[in-house]
Amino acid sequence: MKHYKLIGGIACILLFACCFMPWTYYADLNKNFTGFFSEKNIYGKPGIFFSFIAVVSAILITLDKIWAKRTHIFFSAINIGYLVKTYIVYTSCYNAYCPETNYGFYILIGSCLLMLLVSLFPNVKLMPEEETDGR
Repeated sequence: MKHYKLIGGIACILLFACCFMPWTYYADLNKNFTGFFSEKNIYGKPGIFFSFIAVVSAILITLDKIWAKRTHIFFSAINIGYLVKTYIVYTSCYNAYCPETNYGFYILIGSCLLMLLVSLFPNVKLMPEEETDGR
């Protein structure tokens, strides 16, 4: 990918920003839940983990080392797993009531998937191998 660092940087900024946006709306409580707020902190604060991943990924994207690219794949895979867990927790129905999913969660999903794609297709220049005689 030619614009690897730009797209990765945009994905990291989106991931960080969507933690402050409303993820779900609970009409019975009349409240929006975000990455840092849930009623009585019952769902925890997944925004802290997503913010950490966004910062670490931004650092790994800017480094031009092969170990950084491989580490970024690992962090992106962990990020997708945590996204699935968070999606299940925040959007699950309870007491015959299902919360309404807001735009922040869709941006979260898109930025996590974009970060995974960026980690799988980095712009790495390979060095030519030296030829040997075969002895």
